Amino acid sequence: MTGAAVPGPDGGLRCPWGLSTADYVTYHDEEWGRPVHGDDALFERLCLEAFQSGLSWITILRRREGFRSAFDGFKISSVAAFTEADEERLLADPGIIRNRAKIRATLANARVLADWPAGELDDLIWSFAPGPARSAPRTIADVPAVTDESTALAKALKKRGLRFVGPTTAYALMQACGLVDDHLADCVARGGGR
Repeated sequence: MTGAAVPGPDGGLRCPWGLSTADYVTYHDEEWGRPVHGDDALFERLCLEAFQSGLSWITILRRREGFRSAFDGFKISSVAAFTEADEERLLADPGIIRNRAKIRATLANARVLADWPAGELDDLIWSFAPGPARSAPRTIADVPAVTDESTALAKALKKRGLRFVGPTTAYALMQACGLVDDHLADCVARGGGR
């Protein structure tokens, strides 16, 4: 069955994408699909998913520390205070993806979120977590790119003034932050396994 869980170096079955590089193995086993809470932590994931748009996730994952350094650890209050000089600094930083539209969206989003009460981003995002009724995917073909919940989340974020948050980006955020568990049914990491 193509796209089914495959054995890793330790013999445990994993989602096929989670074995393509050592970086992916660690991310797959220890982070992807685990619940993430906190406004700054969710802001980081939202930003990274937006930067990933049109690129492979490994490109973002390998530059994650560069992003964290460039964006002051994704502290919303800090990024909201970035100036035009900071934007130019970011555009010259080889440690991140130097895309003007994505950088501007990140700064604009931080400014919007800085006005929200503490915990509001966390509450809003998690309010779109689907119920547990969905069955575990058996193959990667069973994993959607967009769901009704991700479409609704994207719409809610846009309505509140956030940018670069389409339904596909919103679903990737939901997967990465544990709102949904899209580890394959036979994957050792399903349900927080490892």
